[in-house]
Amino acid sequence: MARQRVPEGPPPAPAVQKLRVRYAKRGRLRFSSTRDFQRALERALRRAGVPMAFSAGFHPHPKISYANAAPTGTASEAEYFEISVTERVDPESVRRALDEALPQGLDVLEVVEAAPGALADRLQGSDWVMDFAGVTVEELQTAADQLLALDRAEVTRTFKTGPRTFDVRSAVVSLTTQPSERPDCAILRVVVRHTTPAVRPDDVLTALRAATELAPPTPPLVTRLAQGPLRPATAGVADPLAADEDDDGV
Repeated sequence: MARQRVPEGPPPAPAVQKLRVRYAKRGRLRFSSTRDFQRALERALRRAGVPMAFSAGFHPHPKISYANAAPTGTASEAEYFEISVTERVDPESVRRALDEALPQGLDVLEVVEAAPGALADRLQGSDWVMDFAGVTVEELQTAADQLLALDRAEVTRTFKTGPRTFDVRSAVVSLTTQPSERPDCAILRVVVRHTTPAVRPDDVLTALRAATELAPPTPPLVTRLAQGPLRPATAGVADPLAADEDDDGV
């Protein structure tokens, strides 16, 4: 009978606390990939002296879980991850240290102690802003109304497994327009329900182009403002960390 290999040394220290972190991806760092962020975060955790918990086995890795990252090329004010630590820490102290250790443009906005329940279950929808150059509010509103009037709006996107066609319209909770701070520009606010596959801002733009006469001269600047529980009564997105703060008495 083959002898089972056992990692040398003592087992890793157990996790005693889990933290949930909201961060922003701004400026040129909107072009960073999820893997780029993961590498930057692990370096920042070491520099910040965060007492990370590690997995067991021959190749221990920090206990970090990532949730629904924004597509590369889009900015975001609402990205989330969770970390487990081996000593109890003050969340605000971790926020300051981690924010200082990360590159400018990856900004840690909030850290809270995790309450029971999965963070992923709270991320039901996203609120996106798409800032179009060379498009009027009237043109954008007409296109939004035409898309909302459809029963289905199918798009095709290529995945690792190959092309896949899916319905964008069923994921769109609301489309609203407003003037942009930039001259000769207009903003489209899009609230989408998280589905499988996830409907991204570029999928909504593809559906708009296919179903309407909207033809922006350049791709819009895209930012995720929020992601969290959907609020159907207001067609909005709530704060996914609010339950953690309430549980902590904050």
